[in-house]
Amino acid sequence: MICCTDGCACTLENCLGGDDIRSLDCGYTAARALAVCAAYSPHIPAHSLLKGSRFASSVRKRAVKRAQCLFIGGGTESGKLTARERILLLLDPDSFDEYDMFVEHRCTDFGMDSSKNKYPGDSVVTGRGRINGRLAYVFSQDFTVFGGSLSGAHAQKICKRNVLCSGVVPQISLIMGPCAGGAVYSPALTDFTFMVKDTSYLFITGPDVVKSVTNEDVTQEQLGGAKTHTAVSGVAHRAFENDIDALLNLREFFNYLPLSNRDPAPVCECHDPSDRPVPELDTIVPSESAKAYDMLDIIHSIVDEREFFEIMPSYARNIVVGFARMNGRSVGIVGNQPKVASGCLDINSSVKGARFVRFCDAFNIPLITFVDVPGFLPGTAQEYGGIIRHGAKLLFAFAEATVPKITVITRKAYGGAYDVMSSKHLRGDVNYAWPTAEVAVMGAKGAVQIIFRGKEANAEEEYVDKFANPFPAAVRGFVDDIIQPSTTRTRICHDLDVLASKSQSSPWKKHANIPL
Repeated sequence: MICCTDGCACTLENCLGGDDIRSLDCGYTAARALAVCAAYSPHIPAHSLLKGSRFASSVRKRAVKRAQCLFIGGGTESGKLTARERILLLLDPDSFDEYDMFVEHRCTDFGMDSSKNKYPGDSVVTGRGRINGRLAYVFSQDFTVFGGSLSGAHAQKICKRNVLCSGVVPQISLIMGPCAGGAVYSPALTDFTFMVKDTSYLFITGPDVVKSVTNEDVTQEQLGGAKTHTAVSGVAHRAFENDIDALLNLREFFNYLPLSNRDPAPVCECHDPSDRPVPELDTIVPSESAKAYDMLDIIHSIVDEREFFEIMPSYARNIVVGFARMNGRSVGIVGNQPKVASGCLDINSSVKGARFVRFCDAFNIPLITFVDVPGFLPGTAQEYGGIIRHGAKLLFAFAEATVPKITVITRKAYGGAYDVMSSKHLRGDVNYAWPTAEVAVMGAKGAVQIIFRGKEANAEEEYVDKFANPFPAAVRGFVDDIIQPSTTRTRICHDLDVLASKSQSSPWKKHANIPL
């Protein structure tokens, strides 16, 4: 389920139209209205609108007029698509079937029963369609009609069941305008929330209320704009340049997801050989353990066609999560990012990772984890903020996941953070280590200072030789093999084929009690 919000929410579960949609103009002639009416109302044949008795002629005129009203809503906003144009752009051509198109609000107070305050559809377009041939249900709220506000008729049309659908079908919200007050909780309950830069806003109370209550001067953009929610609060998962860019990316993103929790991870045709060697990986990790490298370089090198749809790229950047394909099969990728905070886990990265892992597990998407983590971020700010509780969320998510789990340790895997990152101890299916891997309680320098108190000159070299390498972990069965980095893609693709039939059950429970 996909929700597009502009004053309200628009739920889209279908496909995108052709490039001709990009050039939609704002001229709404009777001819265009008639075409729209025919397109949106398959139950009213076009020829019945064009000929017949005087009564039929009257119905035709009313239908044409209503079709015009249906398409333009309450008007247009500069630089923004209408609610219906968004649906046409998102879904496959001619696949949209609209529900309740002539429903109107039933309010009679304050002159609302006047004909000028009646709009067919009542500020929300609902229906079903297809995205790349796959079924989806959508609703698109129209800010130009009463600000997209929620009436009884509006609510009846969308019948929001975010909680009941959670974990049953994927739910995606696309914020394309202002969304304030109680309306923000519908997108907050969905699996992914995307925004449009400079035109979309999410906040409980607007700048005027904030000013009157706290005397803070803040703009809409500062309070609830795309930058705020993608980089600071973590409420939104990505932001796009404009409406069209957002809808095109949404179509691409939709292809990675199954339609429900009963479907396997989608598999598409792949032209990237599964046994393709990646020689650049043999030298990508620096010999100096303190030197950073980009985990995204590893991910792009291994996945199909170097295509990686990153989730929350601007938030908690010390961990990378997103979707890719391996030999055509959708997979979820989790990886520590050595370029940011040395890849340490903190509160925000733990929550970001846990949420992503649980989504993948709910919808049968295999998980691939790349590990280079020196530990949890130390300090009073993290301890006071509850790093123990929040770090446990990531541990819990990996431990309860029953989908195929493949882990590759590229360099550091220290202490409790190693354990949390889909280790063998958390029911990992296949765990590999590169020759550069260091599986230990902590780094050599810190360990030597604690053990020898600086009294042994060659202690650090001895510690590295004994512990800061992958062999002690391999001897104990904590990793299944020490592999050449260039063979990583081949190994993972083969393992995913073997694990495709994996079935793992858990004890019956009403639900687990994750440390929220």
